[in-house]
Amino acid sequence: MGEPHHSAAIMVGMQPGVGVFADNLLGDDLLAWFVLAMGGALFVGNLLALIKPPPRAKPGELARAPKGRSLLMALIGFVAAVWALGSLVS
Repeated sequence: MGEPHHSAAIMVGMQPGVGVFADNLLGDDLLAWFVLAMGGALFVGNLLALIKPPPRAKPGELARAPKGRSLLMALIGFVAAVWALGSLVS
């Protein structure tokens, strides 16, 4: 019958099957999910900073977010989120 095949994640001294569980615990698309979350947060956070600035600026802070920088960062976040979503769907 032969020996059962084990994942490369199993280290010497571990019980059979433990490495397989740890290898697939967070899934194969962990990086894509992370980029989707970070890109979405970057997009939404920068747009909200432009749409609804704080009611009162604290001493030493800007009254409004810089438009150019915020729009650029929102665009980068949008591109990253769309790219990650495309990676997850395909």
